[in-house]
Parts: sequence; C-alpha cells; structure tokens
Amino acid sequence: MKKASMILDRDYQIGKVDPRVFGSFIEHLGRAVYGGIYEPGHPNADEAGFRKDVIEKVRELGVPIIRYPGGNFVSGFNWEDSVGPRDQRPRRLDLAWFTTESNEVGLHEFADWAGKVGSEIMYAINLGTRGPENARDIVEYANHKGGSKFSDMRIKNGKKDPLGIKMWCLGNEMDGPWQMGHKTAAEYGHIANEAAKMMKWVDPTIELVACGSSSSQMPTFGDWELTMLNECYENIDYISLHRYYGNPTNDTPGFLARSMDLDDFIHTVISICDAVKGKKHQKKQINLSFDEWNVWYHSNEQDKEIWKREKWGPALPLLEDVYNFEDALLAGSILITFLRNADRVKVACLAQLVNVIAPIMTRKGGGCWAQTIFYPFLHVSRYGRGTALKAIVNTPVYDCADYEGVPLVDATATLGDDGSVTVFCVNRDMKEDFCLDLDLRSFGDLRLAEHILLHHDDVKAVNTEENPGNVTPMAGPGGKAEDGKAEIRLPALSWNVIRFEKK
Repeated sequence: MKKASMILDRDYQIGKVDPRVFGSFIEHLGRAVYGGIYEPGHPNADEAGFRKDVIEKVRELGVPIIRYPGGNFVSGFNWEDSVGPRDQRPRRLDLAWFTTESNEVGLHEFADWAGKVGSEIMYAINLGTRGPENARDIVEYANHKGGSKFSDMRIKNGKKDPLGIKMWCLGNEMDGPWQMGHKTAAEYGHIANEAAKMMKWVDPTIELVACGSSSSQMPTFGDWELTMLNECYENIDYISLHRYYGNPTNDTPGFLARSMDLDDFIHTVISICDAVKGKKHQKKQINLSFDEWNVWYHSNEQDKEIWKREKWGPALPLLEDVYNFEDALLAGSILITFLRNADRVKVACLAQLVNVIAPIMTRKGGGCWAQTIFYPFLHVSRYGRGTALKAIVNTPVYDCADYEGVPLVDATATLGDDGSVTVFCVNRDMKEDFCLDLDLRSFGDLRLAEHILLHHDDVKAVNTEENPGNVTPMAGPGGKAEDGKAEIRLPALSWNVIRFEKK
C-alpha cells in the first residue's frame, strides 16, 4: 500500500470558513425553476406549487445562499416583469437561452421558496441591457421599508416587510461576447461603480460582487480584473470568478488534476486584487465570490439538438448533465481547494442546484434523486464549517498532459467549533490504496468517529431515478487513532471524509 502523510496543528489556521462557500445557483434556465423547484399539480407540490421533495433535498444540502435569477438570463431581464399580479406579467423571449420566459415564478415567489429551504438570496442585477437607475430601483423595491415609489410597490404586491437581500451581483460575465450588453473592462468598471454607489446609498448594509473574468481561459483575463477594479474598487466588496471543467477525451487522471487550474486561478485573482489595493492605497480587502463552478460538458451536444427542434419553447430541458463517479471526485477536489483558500474565497455557488448542471434531478410528474456530485457537496457543507486548517501533506505525485506534480492524495482539514477535526481527501490513484498517516497531537485526545467513503469500480457510473443508490456514500475501511496519531486507509480512486471527535 502506498503511503501519504498529513500534519495538522490547531495553530496552523487559514481562516474561518464562510458558510456562503456552500452556496448554489438557480437561474431561469432549462428546468431549474419550471419543472424543477416549481411544478404545480405534482403529487408532491405544496400549496404554492413548489415540490416538497426538492425542498427536502435542498435543505439536506444546507445551502445558505442561492444566486438568482441568472446567469446569462439576467443580462436581458427586466425585474419589474417578475412582480405584481401573475396574470399581468409579460411573457418574454429570453435571448440568452432562446426560450420563452413566462415570469410565473418571480421575485416574491422565489423569496418564499428560499425561506422554505433556509437560504438567503444573492440577487443578480441587469447591467447588460440596463444600468444604474434600474439597479437602484430594485434595491429600493426589495430592501426599503416603505414610503417611496418602489417600496410601496412591493407592499402593494403583498410584501409589507422588506425582503432584506444583502448580497447583490453587479451583472453577469460582462467580459463575454456572448453576453447581452457585453462591455469592455473600462466600460463595465465605470457602470458597475455608478450602480454600486447608488445601490449603497439606498441601503448601506448590502454587499456587492463585481464581475471578474468568466473563465481563466478568457483572452482578457488579468487585464479585465486590473482595469475593472481600477474603476470600482472603492465601492465593491467581492470579485466574481466562474469556472467549469470537462473531460471530453476520457482522460481520468488529467480530469482529476483540473483543480490545480482552479488553485492557480484563485491565486492570480487574489494577486491582482491586492495589486490594485496597493496602487490605490486602500485598507479595504476585496475577497472572492466563486459564484459559478461545476463540471459541465455532458449535455453540450444534446442541447444543440434541442435548440434545433424547439427554439423559443418554455422550460426546455437544457444543460441536463448526467454526472458520473469521476465528476464527483473532481467536485470533491474543487471543494477542498475552496477550503484551502478560505481566507479569501468567502462565497461560492455550485452551478446549478436543480436539473441544470445540478446535484438534484427531477422528472416531470415523477421522482427526485441525487446525482453523484451531491455527496461531496453534502459532506463538506455538513462537516467543513468552522476553521480551515493549513494541512502539511506529503504525497507521491504524477504528471499528466496539462499538469506536472499532481498530488495523488488531495487533502485538507477543518477544525469544528466543538473541537472536532474533519479531513477531506481524494485518492486520485486509479489502482492503489493509500495509507494516510495523520499527526493530530495538538488537538488532544481524539477518537476516530467516522470514515465516509464514496467509491465505485466504474468511473462512469451514474445515479438514475430507477437506480438512485448506484453511487452513494458508504462506511470506509477506517483505521486506527491513538496517542495523537492516526492511520487511515484510502481506497483507490475515492472520496473520503474522516471525522475525529474528542474522547
């Protein structure tokens, strides 16, 4: 059996884990809303038309914040369309996804649903086809107590108390030519700054996320951040990062190494933020909101066929990736990477939550089940809160087409407020188990409470409505823990959660 080691110390701390790192995303795209969270007439629908089985699954994940309503969708969206009497709301062509939006579910309905799942809203405003005035208006509508045009409109529409939305995205992926109202970095930085000023004048308590690059592969990456931040640094709080990964060549070792790209992306953006901070002699630190991340490639070809057949249809079944076991392993490494950067990554949104590149799937009129990526997210959301520890990991490495020195054991750990220690790790070795030696002496007398394992012999194994338990967590082989040391067996190609508690 191969060997790896990890040294942990309660004084080696990266920082507190912000619970919003376990956020997610619902866009008016595909079947995320209609046929996903909302399906009137379904046997499991509540009085408002929301599926109770989906609510239960979302609550299980413990998602503290959900980005809404987009995404590309938001760059052509008029927020006023989504409030007021439903029979008076307009149907609109959505140029982002070539579908028709009914606006049957709008801001009030989504706020009610978010309350049911225990989440706050991270609301994205349109800075594509609209501007600062509309941004100011929606903050007034959502957050002002009353006595003004838009707050009184909210009250008339049935919400006496403010919605209290505290986190706002200043547009979406404005660096992308595919975006409605695409702008240069200077143009976007200026309009984001003006919107930010006006929004905070209405409600000084809100936090704002400016659009960073939509991918580290964008030709403008780096220059976009520098130019944009130079325009709006003083009035924003976070910069966004988006990244999706695929495995079209079926290269599992190369695919599982892609979290190294994520780590580089994060560190580069941090460096740029701090460079602008220094240039401007600012005391304020800009942190990171990784508000779109996932594996996304399985559904690309089927989506092209859907658009050929059904362009402008409502709630088309778009972006419905069916996730396999290796996707879950990469999702685990992405979450590990966020924990390792917990001092600066304060928000992250798994994109998305239901049906659209999602951990939760539904069938119209039918069941609801968890995809493979559901489980690493569940585990880190449940056990990764507290303080991120700086783990010293010694592991063999491998090289692949795009990366050198890839750790075969990708691992990190958190310290819970109750003194528990949780280790998260992915064994990337395709064939061999590892013995992980842990040094835990600084934490006192700990016992091995649990070893949770996610493994399947077939890297392409998936969960379905008919077989939802094909790839699910099980008890791991565990090991021994005594005198501040532990030895844990990590099966080949596996996701592992090792929990230690005080005796």
